[in-house]
Formats: sequence, structure tokens, C-alpha cells
Amino acid sequence: MGFKINIQVFVFSIFIFLIIPTLIAAECDCKCDEEDKEDEDRNKSKALRYKIAALASIMVASAIGVCIPLLGKVIPALSPEKDIFFVIKAFAAGVILSTGFIHVLPDAFENLTFPSLKDKERPWGDFPLTGFVAMCTAMGTLMVDTYATAYFQNQNSKETPTQVESHESTADEEHEGHVHVHTHASHGHAHGHISSDTSSELLRHRVVSQVLELGIIVHSVIIGISLGASENPKTIRPLVGALTFHQFFEGMGLGSCITQANFKNLSITVMGLFFALTTPVGIGIGIGISSVYDENSPTALIVEGIFNAASAGILIYMALVDLLAADFMNPRMQKSGTLRLGCNISLLLGAGAMSLIAKWA
Repeated sequence: MGFKINIQVFVFSIFIFLIIPTLIAAECDCKCDEEDKEDEDRNKSKALRYKIAALASIMVASAIGVCIPLLGKVIPALSPEKDIFFVIKAFAAGVILSTGFIHVLPDAFENLTFPSLKDKERPWGDFPLTGFVAMCTAMGTLMVDTYATAYFQNQNSKETPTQVESHESTADEEHEGHVHVHTHASHGHAHGHISSDTSSELLRHRVVSQVLELGIIVHSVIIGISLGASENPKTIRPLVGALTFHQFFEGMGLGSCITQANFKNLSITVMGLFFALTTPVGIGIGIGISSVYDENSPTALIVEGIFNAASAGILIYMALVDLLAADFMNPRMQKSGTLRLGCNISLLLGAGAMSLIAKWA
């Protein structure tokens, strides 16, 4: 488990060290009249107050959102065995799906089709690079998802036969007679099969939760840096409330996956802290580089656009395949018309609420 945590820390560190120097090195290609107009709206002291408020509110909302599904250990009604958990997870999956389609992907298109890039060399002007990056990332996520799950299942299957043989030998020693031996041996096989299925499902949930968190972290850092680097109070003010709700709902989705993964307390704490602190850290970085960062420079647009497109591909794949398809095709939901109706309504509400937030963020 510690190895998995180290992988998350390593990936996050590499991501930070790659993106920050690139954004700081971004050159300004804006026209003079546009700069003058932006200067009129700039107010560093007032913008800083909004940024600090955003940092605190987003961190608190993220922590609360990711913790709500984890309360299943304390509040039995929220445990994964209850129907309400499926409803909450459907709502959160709708939020994540809307985040990918409505928030992140349009930003990526805007970044990579900005007028200043059309004057540059190909492929910015004549190739739909945003969709291409999102598609490749979705396929890459599928490959990681598949190979990681297969690897852990193979590791688990190597241990299961040993356990079954041990159980069979014990049955042979304790019960004499062909009929009794055969019966208990079969019983041992049944236990091994059930244990294998349960363990494989648990490993599957763990892979899903970690891949999902990686996708969320990527776009959370981008959001934080963009907000922290802005010095326009008119731009920041509506983002504070919108991003607070955004992170709250997204935290619910991630928390639902972490709950089903049944991690140890240390891993749950680390994953929760990663999510809660990512956007505030991005805001802090944005504040630090605000004097040299130009969000309209070609370098910044390309970096942000590619990372946003990659994040969108991950989030859309995870929402559709690992969250919605897995739960909506679950035999438990297939047998209950009330649960299906509740989850469908919850899905629409989650996607609708996050889509509405796009009006301000």
C-alpha cells in the first residue's frame, strides 16, 4: 500500500515540476490595447483577498465533499451496502462527467484554438488537437485500467490455489470416506472462488479510485494556477463560489470510489489530503508566479490546453466506464426499478448542477 502512495506522490511531483517552469517561462504576445484594458481591471490587493478566501473555502469544501461518502463506517445508512450509496455515487458520477464535458474540455478547446496560436506553425491552426489528446488519454486510461487490473488479479490468483489445496488437505485428514472428502473439497473450491472474486473486485475499485484521482489532480492544479495568477477581481469573484461547489461535488465522487476500495486509514487520509490540497496549492503557486505569468501567451495556452484535454479524457472515461456503467449494470440495480429510477434522477441532477455552475466558472 505504501508503494501505491509513493507512486501518487511521485506522479504529482513530476507533474508540478514539469508544468510550473513552463508556465513561468511563458512569454507575453498580447496586443497593447488588450493589455491596457486588462490593466484597468487589475487590483492586486483586492484580488489577493479573493484568492485567500477562495483558497480557504475550496480547501474546506473539498475536505467535506471527499469525507461524506467515507462516513459509511460511522453512519450505516451511507455504507456501500445500502441503496442510498448507489444514489449518491450516481450523483457524483454525473458531476464528474459534466466536469469533463462542460468545464475541462471546452477550456482545452479554447486554449488550443486561441487566435494567437493560429499564426503559429501546425498543428494549432488546422488539426483538432484537443479532441485528439482527449481521445488518446481516454484510450491510455483504458490500457492502464486493463493492465493494472489484470496484474493484480494474476497476483491474487497465484495465492488462491495454495489456500484451496491447504483447505482440501485439512478436509481429507479430518473426514474419512470418499463422499465426505469430495464434499469438503468442493466446499473448499467454493470458498476459494468466492474469496478470489471478492478480492478481484476490491482490487478493481482500488485501481479505479487511484486513476480517477490522478485525472482530478491534473485539472485541479490547472484551475488553481489560473485563479491564483489572475489579478482581476471581476474574474476571481464569481469563481470563488463556483469552484467551491465544484470541488465539493467532485470530492463526493472521489470519496465514493475510495470507500468502495476499502483502503487502510493511512491511504484514505493521504488520498483525501491530496484532493483537498491540490487546488489550494495551485492557487498558492499562481499567486507566486502572478507577476511573470501570462495566461494568453502561446506557451501557457499550449501547456494548459494539453493538460486540460488529457484530464477531460480521463474524467469522461472514468465517469462513463468505471462509475456509471459498472453501477448501472450491477445485478442489484437491474433487479430494483425504484433504485434504477432514483439513480437516473440523481445522475441527471448531478450533471445538471455542475453544468449550471459553468455559467460562473
